[in-house]
Amino acid sequence: MLHLDENPIIAAVRTEEELLEAVQSPVEIIFLLRSSILTLKQKIDTVHEAKKLIFVHADLAEGIGNDREGVGYLKSLGVDGIISTRTAMIRYAKEWELGTVQRFFIVDSHSIDTAVDTIRTSRPDMIEIMPGVLAKIIRKFRENIQMPVIAGGLVETKMEVMEALDAGASAVSTGSKTLWYA
Repeated sequence: MLHLDENPIIAAVRTEEELLEAVQSPVEIIFLLRSSILTLKQKIDTVHEAKKLIFVHADLAEGIGNDREGVGYLKSLGVDGIISTRTAMIRYAKEWELGTVQRFFIVDSHSIDTAVDTIRTSRPDMIEIMPGVLAKIIRKFRENIQMPVIAGGLVETKMEVMEALDAGASAVSTGSKTLWYA
C-alpha cells in the first residue's frame, strides 16, 4: 500500500495552506492532523486528484465520532487510512479495511514497554513514535525560555547525555545507573 522505500517523507499538515503545498510536493503520503466533518471530503478529493494517499488523524477529526461508525464514515469519504493513539480506533479501521498508523508518545522506558504490548494487541500497519528529535526540542526550549532545561527519559548512553548537553540542556535525568557514575 505504501511506497516508503521510494519516498520516506510523509507530509504532516494541519491547515488548508499546508495541504495545498503538500499536494504540490513530491511526497506520496499526507497525514491530515486536523480536520472537520464540513470540509473533509473536499480535502480527500484534492489529495486523491494529485494521486497521493491521505491518512486522517481520527482522534482529532471534528464532528466525527471516535467509534466504529465514525471510522466507517471516514471510509465512506474515501480516506486511505487513519492515524490514532487509540487501540479501539485501530481495530475499527482494520474492520473497515483501512490503513492504520498508531501513534505513540514515548517519554520514558515504561512507555516503550507499554507501546510494545499495545502494538502486539492492536497490530497496526505502521506505528509513529514521537518525539522524533530530542536535541531539536531542547534547542527550541532554550531559545524561548530563560530557565534550566533538564532532558529526561530514554537516556541510556553517555553519547545521548552529551548530545542533550550540547543541545543546551542544563542537566540530564536518567534511570541508567551506569550513567550515574559517568
